[in-house]
Amino acid sequence: MRVDAKPVSASAAVRGCQIYATEQALPAGVRVAIAVSQYNETITGRLLEAAVATLQQAGIDGGQIEIAWVPGAFELPLAADQLAATGRFAAVICLGAVIRGETTHDRHINTAVATGIEAVGRQYGLPVLFGLLTCETVAQAEARAGGAVGNKGHECAEAALAMISLLTRLKASSPSAP
Repeated sequence: MRVDAKPVSASAAVRGCQIYATEQALPAGVRVAIAVSQYNETITGRLLEAAVATLQQAGIDGGQIEIAWVPGAFELPLAADQLAATGRFAAVICLGAVIRGETTHDRHINTAVATGIEAVGRQYGLPVLFGLLTCETVAQAEARAGGAVGNKGHECAEAALAMISLLTRLKASSPSAP
């Protein structure tokens, strides 16, 4: 669940601090990769469509978005790693859907994918977004893929855009920046 709160940027405690906001124009030529699971494609396809639409609405041309389909969620971290290693992308978005079955298999997949995706982001200093739905039922997944709870693909694309902007500002303000 997301909790929205009042912004603290105008509070006395943070006034005068150097603040790096995420709202700014993207640098020219930004490229984004999306790794998406074919397993549960009726769900992941909706996540993908929302992510691409969000990126395009932000001004990223379809030719600057590359999509890598993988067999299942477990393969997302490896695909993200290989995409990040190319150095061509400002962010990698990972999209998948794991729906609980009769065993605890889903928990092992979810843990491995989360750990792997997080490690790729730290290794490459790149936003690598966790768009893996980890649901108990198909209905829960549908609600998070454009249903009553929103669309995680859209949310991940928004987070990618915010992080690209933030990292661009941080690098520009670095003393070693040209």
